[in-house]
Amino acid sequence: MTRPLDGVLVVSMEQAVSAPYATRQLADLGARVIKVERPDGGDFARAFDTHANGTGAHFAWANRNKESLAVDVKNPGGRQVVGELLARADVFTHNLVPGAAARLGLDGASLRALHPRLVVCEISGYGAGGPYAGRKAYDLLVQAESGLTAITGSPREPVKPGIAVADIAAGMFAFSSVLAALLRRSATGEGCVLEVSMLDAMADWMGYPLVVRRHGAEPALAPGMSHPAIAPYDAYRAADGRLVTVSVQNDREWAKLATSVLGRPELAGDPRYATNQARVAHRDAIDALVAGAIGAMDADRAVDALHAAGIGCGLVNDLAAVVEHPQLVARDRWLTVDAPAGPVAAPLAPPVTAAWQPPAGAVPGLGEHTEAVLRELGYDATAIAKLRDEGAVRTSEDVRTSEDVRTSEERP
Repeated sequence: MTRPLDGVLVVSMEQAVSAPYATRQLADLGARVIKVERPDGGDFARAFDTHANGTGAHFAWANRNKESLAVDVKNPGGRQVVGELLARADVFTHNLVPGAAARLGLDGASLRALHPRLVVCEISGYGAGGPYAGRKAYDLLVQAESGLTAITGSPREPVKPGIAVADIAAGMFAFSSVLAALLRRSATGEGCVLEVSMLDAMADWMGYPLVVRRHGAEPALAPGMSHPAIAPYDAYRAADGRLVTVSVQNDREWAKLATSVLGRPELAGDPRYATNQARVAHRDAIDALVAGAIGAMDADRAVDALHAAGIGCGLVNDLAAVVEHPQLVARDRWLTVDAPAGPVAAPLAPPVTAAWQPPAGAVPGLGEHTEAVLRELGYDATAIAKLRDEGAVRTSEDVRTSEDVRTSEERP
């Protein structure tokens, strides 16, 4: 079964989430992704935790279907290896700290001069130029700088969402941008340099509140799970204590809710509630009406009643419920792959298609593929041993040896 990116070679100097998430999606579409890691520990996300059956959960999620090449790019021999690999590559991605790629000669302009067909995607916190260009940028910092934490919480108590939204947003834009650049290259024969910044990604995702503010108004901040411009749109507690979400998107749906769920058909045409703007203006009264109706039923019955009336609704699930979500289970949306410490499971990303299946390649150990990649580049056993002795590369054998030594030292 042919996958869309079969035959595409991606080389990535990546760590944490943004670039690994982008290249994992390329790998899921069939690209061969060689992850260039530091010999002394590799991607620092490897050591965040051991929650995925002994492997770091972030690392397991963002690094399946990849090969690990452990190379010291500051070492002349290691830099030569990376240069030889890039000469064969279609795509090079990185999310190195500001200035690091240029110091190594791996910035977009330098690489494109050597390899005109290469697509280079540079992921940074704030982008090139401007007063913030040299700043380090982690997910929390960019969430705060972009205003996301202010609208998620309140002006007095900002709140960070529970996932790495800024990293993921940058990864999504990097992924789609690389696909677009490869499509362009198929028509022109030319690669290009792509610049993706986390702040740019979040500014775009902040859409509604930023557009409202840019045009002179102060967007309302809705408390909890409500929406500043739609009502009813919130979570309401059912008789059994569970929370049920209700989303009415237009006036027709309001009429259905009033008639079939609230049992108050006269409210459909009531001027206080008949239009969305009127409902927003009378949000407290609307919420009281909906809360009273939901509170008289258990959550399952409330969802059934809302669904039967054609009203968008759902349950506020905890993580245990999502892991066993009947829709994910019925559609087999979990993938289990091998990893250094044992098999790990993660949700399958879209799309679902009969045209191809995502590969189920392993999460790589540090340096697991170093020797194989070197042999592919033409290095024999003597040359590989020399690179190892010089500290230019690290193979899986080196990793196993160091782990054996550490285990021995830890024994009483």
